[in-house]
Amino acid sequence: MTEPTNGEDSGRVIILGAGISGLSTALVLLGQGMDVTLLERGEVGGESSWAGGGILSPLLPWDYAEPVNALALRAMRQYADWIGNIERLSGKAAEYWTCGMRAWLSREEADRAKVWCRCHDLEAHWHTDDSLFLPKIAQTRNPRLVIALRAAVTTLGGKLHTQCGAVKAIRAGSRRLQAIETRLGVFHAARFVIATGAWAGQPLGELAPAPHIRPIRGQMLLFKLAPGVLDTILYADGLYIIPRRDGHILVGSTVEDVGFDKSTDAGTAQHLHARACTRLPALTGVAPVRHWAGLRPGSPDNIPVIDRHPDFDNVFLNVGHFRYGVTMAPAAAELLADLMTDTPPSLDPGPYSWTAAAGRQWHTSPH
Repeated sequence: MTEPTNGEDSGRVIILGAGISGLSTALVLLGQGMDVTLLERGEVGGESSWAGGGILSPLLPWDYAEPVNALALRAMRQYADWIGNIERLSGKAAEYWTCGMRAWLSREEADRAKVWCRCHDLEAHWHTDDSLFLPKIAQTRNPRLVIALRAAVTTLGGKLHTQCGAVKAIRAGSRRLQAIETRLGVFHAARFVIATGAWAGQPLGELAPAPHIRPIRGQMLLFKLAPGVLDTILYADGLYIIPRRDGHILVGSTVEDVGFDKSTDAGTAQHLHARACTRLPALTGVAPVRHWAGLRPGSPDNIPVIDRHPDFDNVFLNVGHFRYGVTMAPAAAELLADLMTDTPPSLDPGPYSWTAAAGRQWHTSPH
C-alpha cells in the first residue's frame, strides 16, 4: 500500500501509534479539517491504553510536579464534554463515571493534600479513619474508551492501519520527513506525529528517540463481584481498587522497570490480592478472573514530551505520559494541535518541550 505524496497538502498528517494519545490527537486534528492516517504497529489501543485502570486524576496530585497537574487538571475539567462528544460521534459508551476516590493518608500527607485541594479548587472531605474523600474524581473504562475513540475518529474520516509492525525505514531530507515505510507499504504526509507510547524511547531510522522514555511494567488483577459492592475508588499506599458499574473490580498496580517484558507472575498476583482484601474484604476468597501486565511510557517525573522534533520541522511528539496518558489525553492533544498550527497554546508548552525533557533525569526508581 503506497499513499501518494502531495507537497502542497499541508493538511495531510500521519500519526504513528493508535493508542489513547494517537487517537485523541487524531480527533482534534480531524476536527480542524485535516486528513489524518494512523499507523499502529499492533492493534488499536492494544498496549497501555487498554491495560490501565482509567482513574482520571493523578493518584495523589499533591505529590506531583506542577507540569503534571497543569495538564491533568485542564483535562479533568474537559473530560465530561470530551467524552460526551466522543460518544455522540461513535454511538458507543466509554463508561465515564464520577465515582469519587477515597485515599488513606498519614496525618502529614492529609495536611498537604487539604492545602493542595483548597489551592486547586478540588473538593475534599477528611474522614475519622484517616481517609480523604475526593468526590469529584472520575473514571473511564479504558477498553470502552478506546473502542469509542476509534469509532469517533473513523466517523470523522480518519484512516486506520493496524498490524503495521515496526517502522522499516523513513524517507527524509532538508529537515523534513517525507514518508514512513512499514510492512504495509510507504505512507507520505506533510506532517507526522509520534505517539508510540512505551516505544517512543526507541530510534526510528534517522529520528532520534524521545529523551529518557522507557517502558515501565504494571501488573493488574480483575475480579467480579455483584454490582454495587463498591461504588468509589479506594487508594492506600500505592494500591488502588477501581469498581465498574457491572461489578467488575480492578486491583493494581506494580511499577516495574523490566524493559519490554509483559509477563506476569503468581507471586505478584497473590501480593496484590492480599493487600486489596485489607481494604475490600469482599474480595477475600474470590479468585481473579484475569491477571495482565501493560507497559507504561515511563518518563522522569511523569512529565510528557509534547513538542516539535528538534531534527525535523514537520515531526511532532505526544509521548511519555507515564501513568496518566488517559487522564491527560484531551489537554495533551489540544496542546499538540496548538503547536502544530501555530495557535497560541492553551498551556505554557515549556515544561513539555524536548529540551526540558532532555534535562530531566530518572529518580532511583520510577514512581
